[in-house]
Amino acid sequence: MAEPTETGLSDAAADPLDAGALSDQIVAAEAERQADLAAEPEILDDNELPGVGTEDVSLRDAIAIGGVSTIVLLGALDATDALGTTALGLLGPDIQESLGVSDAVLGTITAGGNLFIVAGGLLLSRIADTGNRTKLVALATVFWSAMTLLLGFVPTAFWFFIVNCAISFGRSQTHPVQGAIMADSYPVEARARVYAAKDVAGRTGAFIAPLAVGGLVSLIGGDDAWRWGFIAVSIPTLFIGMAIFLLKDPPRGQFEQRATIGEALTDLKPGPISLGAAFQRLFKVRTIKWAFMAAVAIGFSLISDGIFLNLYLDERFDLGPFERALANSTPGVIALFMIPYAAKWYDGLYRRTPPQAMALLGALFFPMALFSVLQLLMPSPVTFGVMTGLRALFAAPALSLLGPTLAHINPYRMRALGSAIGTSLVFGVGGLGGAILMGLISDATSPRTALLAVVPVAMVAGGLFAINGARHIRSDLSLVVEEIKEEKAERDRIQADPSDIPVLQLRNVDFSYGPVQVLFDVDLEVARGETLALLGTNGAGKSTALRVAAGLAIPSRGVVRLNGRNMTLASPEQRVREGIFMLPGGKGVFADLTVQENLETAAVVMRSGADTKPDVPARLDRAYELFPELGRRPKTRGQDLSGGQQQMLALARVIMHDPEVLIIDELSLGLAPVVVQELLAIVGRLRDAGQTMIIVEQSLNIALTLASRAVFMEKGHVRFTGSAQHLLERDDLARAVFLGRGRADDTAPDQGES
Repeated sequence: MAEPTETGLSDAAADPLDAGALSDQIVAAEAERQADLAAEPEILDDNELPGVGTEDVSLRDAIAIGGVSTIVLLGALDATDALGTTALGLLGPDIQESLGVSDAVLGTITAGGNLFIVAGGLLLSRIADTGNRTKLVALATVFWSAMTLLLGFVPTAFWFFIVNCAISFGRSQTHPVQGAIMADSYPVEARARVYAAKDVAGRTGAFIAPLAVGGLVSLIGGDDAWRWGFIAVSIPTLFIGMAIFLLKDPPRGQFEQRATIGEALTDLKPGPISLGAAFQRLFKVRTIKWAFMAAVAIGFSLISDGIFLNLYLDERFDLGPFERALANSTPGVIALFMIPYAAKWYDGLYRRTPPQAMALLGALFFPMALFSVLQLLMPSPVTFGVMTGLRALFAAPALSLLGPTLAHINPYRMRALGSAIGTSLVFGVGGLGGAILMGLISDATSPRTALLAVVPVAMVAGGLFAINGARHIRSDLSLVVEEIKEEKAERDRIQADPSDIPVLQLRNVDFSYGPVQVLFDVDLEVARGETLALLGTNGAGKSTALRVAAGLAIPSRGVVRLNGRNMTLASPEQRVREGIFMLPGGKGVFADLTVQENLETAAVVMRSGADTKPDVPARLDRAYELFPELGRRPKTRGQDLSGGQQQMLALARVIMHDPEVLIIDELSLGLAPVVVQELLAIVGRLRDAGQTMIIVEQSLNIALTLASRAVFMEKGHVRFTGSAQHLLERDDLARAVFLGRGRADDTAPDQGES
């Protein structure tokens, strides 16, 4: 490559006659960038994936491993959940007449309940992924039982709406939290069959429930007989909730870990998880993204259609509660026999080739769409029931297989939250959208028209989404294996030398802005008391790496740790409480507040584990000692300070927090040399006092004045890690930093000196 000139351009660029050489450089650089973006993560052989290429585990052996009590109690809870859900749909016409509400209002009541299933599921699942899941399920079930009892006594539609929302909050743990318990209690090889056994219990309840509730209401008779249906449902729910208190919470991810590394990492404490970070991380897993889109389609097609099918039967055939129950549920008994067979088939496919197992789930949607249309064209309740039974032959296995599919592809550390997000899409987006849309169409036309317009289209779309997602499942499962192996390696490293725990660590980090990947397998560590210089050309990914460390960007792959604790899914606020503070380049002050007010607002943040409130006066004294110029103008507003003074104030605000790790991005950006020297002196005092820091600088001289170790990045890759002195000896790297051009020597080792 041509040597750079003083202008920072190569001789090829400076010489117009050699413009072809410059063009070749640009083309080569772009080809390399495209190759990086197109690079797929390593896909492991099937026998290296959890539960794939292994011997079969029978359902009996799987239950023996995880325990009978877990599946019996959670299956019974599924049955009571079906009891309550069916009661609302079945008794809809009676509730309408008693409370005087329209189809749209009844649909809105259903939609309101769906919203609380979404909100409650997200809240309870976030707690479950870091707490005791079985105790959480038990408490939520007892609350759900009490609210169901209360529903039998509500006087108006408004209070019916409120109490139904409370019931939905209690029920919201049913799929996500219970699913996480099931996935961690029973082996991967039999996961679909175990889920199916629990689901059969629930569907048995769904079959018995309408007959029992409809029969009870018909027997009692009268306009308010529907109330006794809810009172009766509350009793078994209470007893089951009390029994669940006795269950033990299984280790998270134990079967994936044993399949990958031969042991369960029971000594790893879960790190904090924020909803926003989990949502971003999950949607970067391609299989999960398509599965979530299929979940929305399920919500549109299957969650809200029950109430409108009952309205259709009431309007078309003038059926009472018990007759509607027979027409809707009796044919579904046939489907109970299909669920175990479909689950066994799914488990066998998954052990041989996971993509085919997920494609099986998608294929079930298409006959469901066909029979959803045919059942509404039938001339009698009997033929309607026949078509309902044929639809159920495919619908029941599809719904049953969705749970194990999400359990396979959700990262185990946020399995409950991942399932809750899927459930939120089913109920909150699909269920809410389907209920409101079908309610509006039904009021304007008829329930039959509403069902025909929404259900078949959504089912076909759901099938296509699931089949498309199957293409990515191998690569996503490979990432699960990689993460487990990395966790074990880090655990072993810490056990071998507890003093060798980095204060801040990034491992195997990938990050993309939309479709454009900008970080590739980034590794970065900083030890306690160390000042690390993060260097590189413009666009190298330095600031993005810092944003990942601070929680402002969530990686699609890799892990962020603070003092050995996983912080990858922690929010920026959680990381601040744990001690990660970032000073961004440019202005970082409140312009309308005075210097002292800026500092006081910074001091009120309490660090995690602090027993007392911060000593604000002591912290102010320290800030003014470090920054005497600020001490001379405490009443000056931030906007009236010079650029250098504002940067001093921004740094002082961060120091007020007593950070565990101080990240400084472009300290000298746009400042006069004399101001830079003053700031460098302050940062040097912090370094000498043992403050752990990462400093990003365009100026190699400034960075290496402060740091003893350096990391050099180029085009999203770490090209060098080693001592500052060794970096200075690397002319290719030093030239790239000084001039902002050129390329690191590809023959050099990625990690510098060993």
